[in-house]
Amino acid sequence: MISGVVNAFREAVIRIVVLDQLGEAHEFDAVVDTGFNGSLTLPMNKISDLNLTWRTRGSAIIANGTIDECDIYYGIVMWDGHPQSILVEAADTAPLVGMRLMTGYRIVIDDVDGGQVTIQTL
Repeated sequence: MISGVVNAFREAVIRIVVLDQLGEAHEFDAVVDTGFNGSLTLPMNKISDLNLTWRTRGSAIIANGTIDECDIYYGIVMWDGHPQSILVEAADTAPLVGMRLMTGYRIVIDDVDGGQVTIQTL
């Protein structure tokens, strides 16, 4: 089970662990984004710090409806206690966890300041 909290901005936030190229773990607070169908976004400076391997370029429709081009990298996250290979999109925003990473899980959000966020396998 993955746990988090709802912050003062009404964002569901969880702690996510991403492995760098040497297998060292790095923790990030990430916002659960049910409107994002990818796995994870990270700012470019964090991707550089992790030394993730570039995979391709892609495009995404962002919340305001515009199309944004982004670089996509190969990464490994610890998800529910297990390493999982994912694609990480470079984005100039706080880290976001998307629906692809949460496939097969139930998401429960108590939408109050400090409310509990629970993500558990189905």
